[in-house]
Amino acid sequence: MEHTPITGIIIVAGGSGRRMGGSLPKQFQLLGNEPMLVRTIRTFAAALPGAPIVAVLPAEYAAYWHDLSARFDTPSHRIVTGGAERFDSVRAGITALPEEVELIAVHDGARPLVSTELILRTVACAAAFGSAVPVVAPADSFRETAGDTGASHIVDRRRLRAVQTPQVFEAALLRRAYAVEYDPAFTDDASVVERTGHVIHLCDGERRNFKITEPEDRIAAEALLAAGEAMQPEEEPRQDLSPTASAAVRDNTPGGHACCCRNRIGTARNQPAADTCSSGQCACPRETDAPAGKAPRDPYDFASGGAGAIR
Repeated sequence: MEHTPITGIIIVAGGSGRRMGGSLPKQFQLLGNEPMLVRTIRTFAAALPGAPIVAVLPAEYAAYWHDLSARFDTPSHRIVTGGAERFDSVRAGITALPEEVELIAVHDGARPLVSTELILRTVACAAAFGSAVPVVAPADSFRETAGDTGASHIVDRRRLRAVQTPQVFEAALLRRAYAVEYDPAFTDDASVVERTGHVIHLCDGERRNFKITEPEDRIAAEALLAAGEAMQPEEEPRQDLSPTASAAVRDNTPGGHACCCRNRIGTARNQPAADTCSSGQCACPRETDAPAGKAPRDPYDFASGGAGAIR
């Protein structure tokens, strides 16, 4: 019987939400007739029943949240006080989780449209690789500026990914990573873990899982909820880097093939690849939908128009 790792959940909701406006921080404002934070906690509780949940809040709103969450029948969770930086808030959340958790998922409370499918997909990826960060390919073009000179140059967006949460890691790895001192270069949990030398693995995010920061973001979220689309799977083709990815990719070694976990499943250019990865970690079928006479595209080869490229 396959072991399901015990996953602890940290929902970071310690910000003031000044850009959103209003008399309350955005995590307490209503979205679809319930507070954003309630919606977020409820989705995680549905995806991972029984998992310990820690909500990291501003100290001055702890009592307010206690009353508000009771009014909306919020799933069981623990409240801890956040710190001056997100780094401090996550570290407080880690300390509040039970020692027996094997994975830790960290999520922004201002991403209330996260789906149960995304949560489960990211947890599965972290169970296989030790880390999992959901990402989406950007739709906009990007330019990099050169200081105060006014000069700029185009950036190849095919190689860029927008990072989302939940970011999920082996509990021991995340605890060890957050034992260091704060560095302003830490922008998210992946950047903290990466400092330990651990390779960060990516999995599919969802465009609906955007962070609500400005009033316009809230309007868009309300529209999605009203249309009944917020919790539906994405309809567009996605780059799938999860342990159960449906397409194999070519290895950099000539003639070799690899599944999503990068294990080679072919040995020679003229020999067919095996149907599934033989590593025992997953069962990824090799890609079969390439046009006749052409090799399957490599989702990791953004420059050649792989699945990760913008289309």
